[in-house]
Amino acid sequence: MSVAKVTEIIASSKKSFDDAVENGVERASKTLKNVTGAWVESQKVVVEDGKVTEYRVAMKVTFILKD
Repeated sequence: MSVAKVTEIIASSKKSFDDAVENGVERASKTLKNVTGAWVESQKVVVEDGKVTEYRVAMKVTFILKD
């Protein structure tokens, strides 16, 4: 039997939402072992002088707890 845990993180990128998701999963995997999935809860952009300067995602990351 497996037990999973979900943690919420926020990640960002100067390039795109997809890149922000990749950055978040990559970083979470450095700290959390056995990451099995993630879903994006929300997306947001930072705007400066009428231009998008940063893409942000709030994600829930799922990982399996070991015995």
